Amino acid sequence: MTVQAILLPVFVQVALIFLLAVWMLRERAGALRRGEVHPRDIILGQPAWPARATRVSNSFHNQLQLPLLFFVLVILAMMTKKADLLFVVMSWLFVATRVLHVAVHTGANRLSPRFGAYAAGFVLLLAMWVIFALRILLAGVEPV
Repeated sequence: MTVQAILLPVFVQVALIFLLAVWMLRERAGALRRGEVHPRDIILGQPAWPARATRVSNSFHNQLQLPLLFFVLVILAMMTKKADLLFVVMSWLFVATRVLHVAVHTGANRLSPRFGAYAAGFVLLLAMWVIFALRILLAGVEPV
């Protein structure tokens, strides 16, 4: 696989994280500007933000959890030359679950579809790690 094909899902995931960060900052700044929250109520991280700002913030923070394992896996798969077509397809599917999770989390925020999107991404990422580990462990000993 080409470097571009392997990294494109990573770029999309990173763009999603930056988009959520900007959105979160806009929601929070707007809430402060409109007087929906007072600085003293949130200065120490208290949960006093309005619901919309909280949903976007929670979604942003969630994007820093499972995707961290995804980023590490992509780096390792590239370094070991184990990123093949299956890896790239699974990467795209993982990123799609993250986009769906954001859409549900920042939209209607219904628990069942949100959990479904999260669980699908979790299972995909777990499968990616298992496949990668098996390929490394069963490949034989190679010098580092």
